[in-house]
This record gives sequence, structure tokens and C-alpha cells, in this order.
Amino acid sequence: MPRFPPYLTEAQEDDLRQIAQAICAPGKGILAADESTATMGKRLQQIGVENNEENRRLYRQLLFSADHKLAQNISGVITIRGNITPKI
Repeated sequence: MPRFPPYLTEAQEDDLRQIAQAICAPGKGILAADESTATMGKRLQQIGVENNEENRRLYRQLLFSADHKLAQNISGVITIRGNITPKI
């Protein structure tokens, strides 16, 4: 089996390998929640919703709080810091 660069310990390699296998597990997928404002605007426009900060937040909240059955099919989430941290 190929090895990662030598700066990782064997234990770290094993951890990384287990994470990669969990992410790629059969029946699982990655939820991409890192849409730009423009891309999110297109999604919202399709359902007749104004593209503003509050509606984008509500859309992401819907994704992250959906039925637990959805979580059974998601192995990871791609997001950006601004989507999960409050504005100060």
C-alpha cells in the first residue's frame, strides 16, 4: 500500500486512512455547503426566495438540521468558516 510523505507517523497514516475510508463508504456522500453568494442566489431564485444573508443562513440551517435519515447518508460536509461562525 502506498505510504504518505514521511512527516506523518504510522499512527497518523492509519488515522488518515480510516477517515478517508469513512468518507468514501458505500452509500455515503459529501454535502457541499460552500456555495458562493451568486450560486446560492441561483438556488434561492429557483424557489422564489430573495438572496439575502438571512435566507442563505436559513437554507444552510435546513440542510444541517434535516431529518436524521439524511445524516445516515452523509459522510462529511464542505463549508466555509463564514457559514458556521456568527458575524461579530
